[in-house]
Amino acid sequence: MIADPWEISPGGGPCAAPVSCRTTRAFGTVALVAVTCGERSVQALEMLESDLRAVDEACSRFRADSELRRVERDSRGQPVPVSPLLFELLEVAMTVAVQTSGTVDPTVGAALVELGYDRDFVELVAEPDRPGGRTDGVDRLRPAPGWWQIRLDRGDESVAIPEGIRVDLGSTAKAFAADRSAQRIAAALGCGVLVNLGGDVAVSGAGPEDGWLVGIAEGCTVPAAASDQVVSLRRGGLATSGTTARTWVHHGRRIHHIVDPWTGASASPVWSLVSTAASSCVEANAWSTAAVVWGADAVGNLSGLGVPARLVDAHGRSVTTGSWPALAVR
Repeated sequence: MIADPWEISPGGGPCAAPVSCRTTRAFGTVALVAVTCGERSVQALEMLESDLRAVDEACSRFRADSELRRVERDSRGQPVPVSPLLFELLEVAMTVAVQTSGTVDPTVGAALVELGYDRDFVELVAEPDRPGGRTDGVDRLRPAPGWWQIRLDRGDESVAIPEGIRVDLGSTAKAFAADRSAQRIAAALGCGVLVNLGGDVAVSGAGPEDGWLVGIAEGCTVPAAASDQVVSLRRGGLATSGTTARTWVHHGRRIHHIVDPWTGASASPVWSLVSTAASSCVEANAWSTAAVVWGADAVGNLSGLGVPARLVDAHGRSVTTGSWPALAVR
C-alpha cells in the first residue's frame, strides 16, 4: 500500500507562507523551483541548475560525452567503474523496473531511437516529420532486451551493460533529479522547497501551511487557471505522464515517448494523462509511467496497489484510485 501524501487545502486559497518561484530549462522541458524563503530563490535556482547539469552529464541519451554513453561503448558486458551519481541513477532505474515487474524498463533506448527519438526533444519536434531511426522508412520494432541484463555491483560501484543495449533513463532520471534537488536545496537553505521538472514534482522541508498547490494539466506551461484540477501536496512526490504533450511525427505517424517494453512501440494511448502520488517523485513516476503502458489494466492495477491516481482517457473522462481527491481545489 502507498502512504497517503494528500491533504486538500481548505477553500483552495493561496499558500499562507510567501513563496518565490524561479524557472529554467532542462531535459527538454521547463524546470521550476519554489521556496518559502523568497530572498534565497536565486540561490535555490543556482543549486537546481547545478544538480540538473550533473545528472545530464551522467546519463543523457543525447550526449556522446555523457558518462552513460561511455559506459555503453566500453563495457561490452564487462564491469566498468562508474561515478556514484551514475551508479545511483542506474540503481534507481533497476529498482523501478523490479517494482513495476518490468513495465518501466531502462533498456528501451534502442526502441526510442527506432521511433525517431534520437535527439533532444526540442530539436525533435522542430521538424514536421523527423524520420530518425532507419533511413528506409521501415521500423524494426522489437521488445526491449530486458533490464535484468544490466549488472550492478555495489561493492565497487561498477556496471556491466551487454553490447548493443541502449539505456534510456529519461523517465526515472528526471524524477530522481526532482527528489534529489528538493532535498538538497531544503537542507542547504533551511526552508520549504518544491521542484517541478516538467510534471515530476518533489517537495521537501517545511512547506506552506496549507501545502503546495499543484495544478494538473496536459502541459507544464498551462496557466494555473486552466488546470484540470489543483491539489495540495504536503510531502513526497507527484508525477504526471501522458500520451499527448510529448509527441512527434515519425514516417507520417503520431508517436509519443512512453514505450511498451514488450513490443518496442509507443504504448497504446488509452490514457491521455495519468497523475499519481507517492512517498517520492521516483515512486510516483514509476506508477504514472507504468499506468500508461498498462492501458486498460491500469485502474485495476493501481487500485490493487493502493496508489492515489487520476487517469484521463482519450475522450477526457477521468477516474481516480486510492485517496486521490475527487474534487478540484480552486
